[in-house]
Amino acid sequence: MSKRAILGFIYTLQALEAQGGDLSGLEQRYGLNVHNLSPDGFIERALELRVYCDVLPSVPDPLVGLKIGQSMSLAGYGPLIMLLMTCNNAWEAFNTGVHYQALTYLFGELQFEAGEQESRLRLKPAPLPRICHRFLIDRDVSGTFQLINDLQKSIGVNFNPSYVRLPYAKPDDIRPYEERFGCPVEFGSDAVDIGILTEYLATPFPAGNRMAFSLYQKQCDSLLMTLDSSTLSIAEEVRDYLQLFVEHYPSIQEVAATFGMAERSFRRKLSAAGLSFRTLLDEVRFDKARQLLLHSTLSIDAIAQQLGYTEAAAFIHAFQRWSQLTPAKYRSLHRQ
Repeated sequence: MSKRAILGFIYTLQALEAQGGDLSGLEQRYGLNVHNLSPDGFIERALELRVYCDVLPSVPDPLVGLKIGQSMSLAGYGPLIMLLMTCNNAWEAFNTGVHYQALTYLFGELQFEAGEQESRLRLKPAPLPRICHRFLIDRDVSGTFQLINDLQKSIGVNFNPSYVRLPYAKPDDIRPYEERFGCPVEFGSDAVDIGILTEYLATPFPAGNRMAFSLYQKQCDSLLMTLDSSTLSIAEEVRDYLQLFVEHYPSIQEVAATFGMAERSFRRKLSAAGLSFRTLLDEVRFDKARQLLLHSTLSIDAIAQQLGYTEAAAFIHAFQRWSQLTPAKYRSLHRQ
């Protein structure tokens, strides 16, 4: 999953705090004080997700992601903004943005699909914990929309989306979404889609400049190399990511995509570390199982469900393989 620039994380936390989010426990749990973070630093994405999972229960507004995306500043994108502004036209800007998407704050895979009359910008969300699924999708699509709007103002062009589709159940009131995007909004899709008339893509950018583009491209390439040099091992990153899930765990294909790798490359990287995805998932489940057995009153059936097992028997069998004890025996012995 790697790391990324921390500025978008800082903006998001400050906005969550303004919406009533409780950040008081972050310093004790993670050593994070949002008011003392260096804006030129980096953060591991798994840690970023854990923080959002901790803070969001204290924020009552279901539209908070939509609102935070609207407040995201162009300054949070660093040299990527200058790179986009110096493109020749919107077509090149969309393709450049997709190529350098690792420099954004998005949780997912950004794609641009050109059509004869209508094109679309598509964000395939990464598997996300349930508690922050809608929040991060709303923040990311609203923030991307804000980026497009701010770029338009900076370069003096204007094109609006023809539709927006969001990958979760339709909320009771969709008016805030239609007001935000200024177009019809649909729900229940498999990804975020923003429709754009293809004729807009040839619109020339007044600031288009090959020399300046080349300069900012080198800066963005340098940032990508910095982000790829993660301080965590692949095993630590995968464990941290899997720890975020309850009941439904992502598949190896989904985790590989989240980490920006083909499944074969992901397996090969784990194998080089002497590990497998199944081993890491078992470690995470075993750790969670022990915590729940010792520190909760949940039944064995309920714990099995929390760990993503459809039947308690499968959980009991797995736990015996991990500890040579049944879950009930482990609970009884260790509580005594």
